[in-house]
Amino acid sequence: MRTPGFSGLLAAIVGQQISNQAAAAIWRRCSALPGCLAPETFLLLPPETLRAAGLSRPKIGHATAVAEAFASGHLATERLAAMDDAAAIQALSAVRGLGVWSAEIYLLFALQRGDVFPAGDLALQAAAAHLRGLESRPSPGALREMALAWQPHRALAARLLWHWWRHVTGRPGLDD
Repeated sequence: MRTPGFSGLLAAIVGQQISNQAAAAIWRRCSALPGCLAPETFLLLPPETLRAAGLSRPKIGHATAVAEAFASGHLATERLAAMDDAAAIQALSAVRGLGVWSAEIYLLFALQRGDVFPAGDLALQAAAAHLRGLESRPSPGALREMALAWQPHRALAARLLWHWWRHVTGRPGLDD
């Protein structure tokens, strides 16, 4: 489980488009930085410090946009938690650097939503292709359509698919 709020979204940004192993290493360094996990103090950290922890320039920009959204009150943990999934995804993806995948990952891992399925996740696509004997990964739209059969437990289906894919590939998870 990730912590709801800024730090949970920062973890999602750290994990964008990199392996779980790389994300875990960068997260350990970032979360060890004094002030990194609170939006107001994150904004005081010099970019060089964040780069030294492993964040790329684009990820620093995205994390800064999220920190500013929390610091200004545009995003608020309690309001996000009170929204339904679609409204929360829309509010989150309106912030620079957060797309649907990041919003869904946040809802699944930080807010523990039971019916969220990040169909844009490459590992979920690969796992579904492997289990279904498909020649290629399904598109996000095709995977989302496939996942409709798993309602209202799509978050569990995502976790099972990730576990299966880690087993098949031998890749570590975030906590490995």
